Amino acid sequence: MVSPECAPFSKVGGLADMVASLSKEFASKGCEVRIFTPLYSSIKGREKFAKEMDNLSVHMGLGIEEYASVWSAPLGGASVKFVEFNRYFDRPGIYNYGAVSYSDNGGRFAFFARAALEYCLATGWCPDVIHCHDWTAGLIPVYLNTTLRNSPLGRCATVFTVHNLQHQGVFDRGVLEYAGIPFSEFRADSCECYGSLNMMKGALYNCTKITTVSPTYASEIKTPAYGCGLDHILRFRAADLIGILNGVDTTEWSPEADKYIAANFSAADMRGKAKCKEDLQKRMGLAQSKDVPIFGVVSRFFDQKGLDLLARIAQPLVDNMNLQIAVLGSGESWLEDAFRNLTAANGGKIASYIGYDNTLSHVIEAGSDFFLMPSRFEPCGLNQMYSMLYGTLPVVRSTGGLADTVSQYEEGKGKGNGFVFYDATADALYNTMGWACSTWYDRKKDINSMRLNAMNSDFSWRASSDKYANVYKWAVGARSAAF
Repeated sequence: MVSPECAPFSKVGGLADMVASLSKEFASKGCEVRIFTPLYSSIKGREKFAKEMDNLSVHMGLGIEEYASVWSAPLGGASVKFVEFNRYFDRPGIYNYGAVSYSDNGGRFAFFARAALEYCLATGWCPDVIHCHDWTAGLIPVYLNTTLRNSPLGRCATVFTVHNLQHQGVFDRGVLEYAGIPFSEFRADSCECYGSLNMMKGALYNCTKITTVSPTYASEIKTPAYGCGLDHILRFRAADLIGILNGVDTTEWSPEADKYIAANFSAADMRGKAKCKEDLQKRMGLAQSKDVPIFGVVSRFFDQKGLDLLARIAQPLVDNMNLQIAVLGSGESWLEDAFRNLTAANGGKIASYIGYDNTLSHVIEAGSDFFLMPSRFEPCGLNQMYSMLYGTLPVVRSTGGLADTVSQYEEGKGKGNGFVFYDATADALYNTMGWACSTWYDRKKDINSMRLNAMNSDFSWRASSDKYANVYKWAVGARSAAF
């Protein structure tokens, strides 16, 4: 696994959880799994890591030879390899500081990709499959088809996972020269895109097989509406593209064993959920009431997530409906300010925590009655699955992984496990939250049935890991046939 994030060490979004969970799942099945990731200055517990290598030689282009160290730590049955290179990774954050991306991200992750391969060569470890995660690892398939094709790693199959097609790794073409990849790859059917280097595009053309994190998203990204300018490539490679739904790490997310929540509970005994709701209201300063429904949010504040829609309707919601809103997140400054102002103006009804707090994310999932995800697009999404495991009914827009996991409520029948709307508009969200509210007050039996439906869903990695195993075997066979 080559990934810019790996939970619990470094995390911005669901990519970190997916890499960690999938790695542990395959390691538990007897596979040898190594995860290569940067040693960021923000990583905690690094004093417990073991130094595996000093002076790993990383051969870049332009005759540049860099030297890095590699540290190691266990993750379940897998092993995490951290590349230490302070010039690129001893800084705040992963991709950016504040809201501004680092200007040298092209060089940072070109180095990271090459360092992962140099580690394998230096240790003589040639995996059957190198699983590359998002644009940050996008140059690895290019290396293996060019400068390293005749190396011991040349026969390695590559599986490239698109976690979010919106982020493609677009940089000045000089980064290709620094990477040491032949300039002949700067062409439309490899790494070139509108005169710039596009790392994700290079991966899509050069990897053995492609996956993305839900079946619906795999279909969506082959269309102009969701393809972010690369839909033609994904249609071209459609035979090698498969959508596999992310799973949930149930050792981390389980209402029966969660160490962060006020009381544990299960589908067979729901009494603890009321205590979790009371705890959430106390922690966030909401009015104490077991009767008023709480709509929870744990999210980044970016256009993709659709939280601007909630910000626009939050005031009329609390003016016209008897509900509470609990928000945890950060991102675009105007949205942070909007939720701060809404909280100040609606004490006891709206609460917000700007930033990220892992404990509070568990508290919100367990204590809320409904969970909001009005995403404009959502490759997979994990929070809707966490919510359902905790008997918290998701209110979602039908897109990507949300469409694959949340089934629509059938009024009066108690069927379904959430509330689904289709248009990315404030009106659609307002009306759907109103529908959830009326169901809460008028059809409590249906709420209880839906909670059981949600909690009895299987979101473990078992089924998805079997599909990845098939993709790995498929990729190995295809790569072998190329030699």
